Amino acid sequence: MTMSGGPFRAIGIASTGVTVYRKWLDAVSDNISNLNNATTTAGEAFRERFVIAQAVDYGSGNGGVQVGGIELGSAEGRLVHEPDHPLADENGYVRYPDIDLGSQMSQLMMAQRGYQANLSVVDRAYDAYQAALQLGRNS
Repeated sequence: MTMSGGPFRAIGIASTGVTVYRKWLDAVSDNISNLNNATTTAGEAFRERFVIAQAVDYGSGNGGVQVGGIELGSAEGRLVHEPDHPLADENGYVRYPDIDLGSQMSQLMMAQRGYQANLSVVDRAYDAYQAALQLGRNS
């Protein structure tokens, strides 16, 4: 990344990363909070959310990143034999989302670290801007 545009450009690009990572954190939290939602075997299971990130003005170095869309996992889920469950079918099965908690926790850590890294860039760019203002005042 060139410094043309200075800290304002860095803040703008890093803020696009903050937004994408926040959306990823939201999706992961939705997935984790719905991990144990049972439905009838006739219904669809909660569908895992996946955030698709894409570059803005790819190759120019000017655009940052944006959410290109949300993909949904399988509505088929997994069948679990729980004959005492109130939603169980005549064979004693209920449908749960097919979401792996370990995978979600890994994604949560990656999204959190990406979010923090982009916020750190914003903080450093802000500090550089403040230092430049101080230089201007002292001249």
